[in-house]
Amino acid sequence: MSATGGERARSKGGSGSGARGRSTEPAAQLPVARVLVDVSPHHLDRPFDYLVPSRFDTDAVPGCRVRVRFNGRLLDGFLLERVAESDYAGRLAWLQRVVSSEPVLIGELLELVRAVARRYAGTLNDVARLAVPPRHARVENEAVAAGPSESPSPPDSTAWSRYGHGAAFLRAIREGRPARAVWQSLPDEDWSTRLAELAAAAASEGRSAILVVPDHRDLTRLTKSCAALLGDRRVVSLSSELGQAERYRRWLAVRRGDVRIVVGTRAAMFAPVVPPLGLVVVWDDGDDQHLYPTAPYPHVRDVLTHRAHSSGAALLIGGFARTAEAEMLVESGWAGEIVAGRTEVRSAAPRVTAIGEDDAQLARDPTIRSARLPSIAFQAARQALREGTPVLVQVPRRGYMPALGCARCGERATCRKCAGPLAVPVGAGDTARPPSCRWCGAIEHAFRCANCGTDRLRAIVIGAARTAEELGKAFGGVTVRTSGGNEVLDRVPDAPALVVATPGVEPVAAGGYGAALLLDARAMLSRPELRAVEQALRRWFAAATLVRPSDRGGRVVVLAESELPPVQALVRWDPSWYAARELAGRAELGYPPAKRVASVDGSPEAVNELLDCVELPGSGEILGPVPLGEVDAEGESERERALLRVDRAHGRLLADALYEAQVRRGRGGNGPVRVQLDPLEPI
Repeated sequence: MSATGGERARSKGGSGSGARGRSTEPAAQLPVARVLVDVSPHHLDRPFDYLVPSRFDTDAVPGCRVRVRFNGRLLDGFLLERVAESDYAGRLAWLQRVVSSEPVLIGELLELVRAVARRYAGTLNDVARLAVPPRHARVENEAVAAGPSESPSPPDSTAWSRYGHGAAFLRAIREGRPARAVWQSLPDEDWSTRLAELAAAAASEGRSAILVVPDHRDLTRLTKSCAALLGDRRVVSLSSELGQAERYRRWLAVRRGDVRIVVGTRAAMFAPVVPPLGLVVVWDDGDDQHLYPTAPYPHVRDVLTHRAHSSGAALLIGGFARTAEAEMLVESGWAGEIVAGRTEVRSAAPRVTAIGEDDAQLARDPTIRSARLPSIAFQAARQALREGTPVLVQVPRRGYMPALGCARCGERATCRKCAGPLAVPVGAGDTARPPSCRWCGAIEHAFRCANCGTDRLRAIVIGAARTAEELGKAFGGVTVRTSGGNEVLDRVPDAPALVVATPGVEPVAAGGYGAALLLDARAMLSRPELRAVEQALRRWFAAATLVRPSDRGGRVVVLAESELPPVQALVRWDPSWYAARELAGRAELGYPPAKRVASVDGSPEAVNELLDCVELPGSGEILGPVPLGEVDAEGESERERALLRVDRAHGRLLADALYEAQVRRGRGGNGPVRVQLDPLEPI
């Protein structure tokens, strides 16, 4: 996809040059500009040659924004380079305008855009839109701010000594060595301060650093930690939530070298820091917000891994849990581990209790396996409240009763007509109203469990709002707070209260929670998704880290059977053990990351058209296509999905094959297709 040789095309003879073009003189030196025109189709994904008028000679620098005539339209573009002559035999059109002489797509950023486009079978324009924010003229013309002239002092490395190889990793960053590691953070760790120390280690030797977190809450915390250690002028925060002017102002400050430490959400992975790049960090790489939702759908972990490899920077993938992708880097030897010893882990973690850990537990509460809030959960909550501490209640969903099951055996309640899940309409205060099918809408007036014959229903996954109501009745006089949806709490006081929260928005309690109840754990594990168990475990670990250590009375109750492997990983606080198990299981079944997978979505005709153009490597196979659920008036599927799977060693060949297939398909007479490599949920 580089702009060389036969891959280049030229603009058609003199389009848009007109009378003004005939009187224009070309620049005396390097009169030909190779321009990346803002067009989307793959078959137009290449630079086009234009003549540079002499009046633009000074401003038309590589990397600047320009406007050109293309197929009769005036379009934006980036000037990639200037050359002495074009090998196009026809007549070249003129560069119409230099929008800005600021070089925004040049050097390492341009090479990164090319690499990401190739990895994900995308176009240069697709990636450039993600990497370069929209221009803001007033901001661009502002005076350039002078960044800090002196490097900060090296940070204290004492806290990193709690981890095996932790102090050595910090030392490698200071020395500019390309160390790569997966960090397993302790449950009581101030992770944002630890990451700020790594950034300070890079900055102390005049190197840049990029630290990426999944969401705004984590970004606020990390920004404060970095500013406290390095000072406000040495750190800039980048995220899509910023307004256009402020985002461009901060982005320019990074590109111009005024700031060398960048923290941000996924947009920051393309931050154009001034070399040398000393450190890249991704925190909580299992969060799905690290995946860009627009083409070509790059993932922060993969982009930063490439940046570390190509620039020789240090890489850290950190979190309380561990993904199968991070485990693969460790097992392959490409990255090392930064983990604490078992003694440190036990002293920092809360006590975790699961269902059925011993016979005595079952004897005391025979309904422990079927009750939504069994006696062990009540006891843990009451004890924490008596001690004057808040209790966290994690609920997978917000709202009322998303799904129903048998009140006796817990079997999921299904529609007799289509086998879809039964549920009470959102907003219903109890189960007195007849449930209806969430797929076909049929009302069930006479439910009877197909497994045990019982005619009674109960909610399998009750949302946060209903849970808060029920807990308020069970714990009379205790304050009940909720966090989720549009009502997110950042912090709660160190006082008796029940805090009901959905995953990812659990507020921090001053001094830590006395207990945490992880409800509907079995429902989270049974979701029909590839990463359901990995995501459930990640959310459990995140909630459990908010609880006080066991020596201060902290306790976590997970409402799932203790013999389940993910529950065992939580009880033992051993995420790396489960990640290795998960990776081995996926390798056996041929799932990512052991295999590289691409999904192709679109109309049946469009999907088949693209599959006909794909030339897969020897290990390649096509699964499907299968309907995605939508049907038209005649009952025919409106959209289908096919999966393409190859050995991981052939991943680059798969990306190239899909790119070439989209080029050969051209505009596609059968409609658009959505091509995504490494989707989070391929099945």
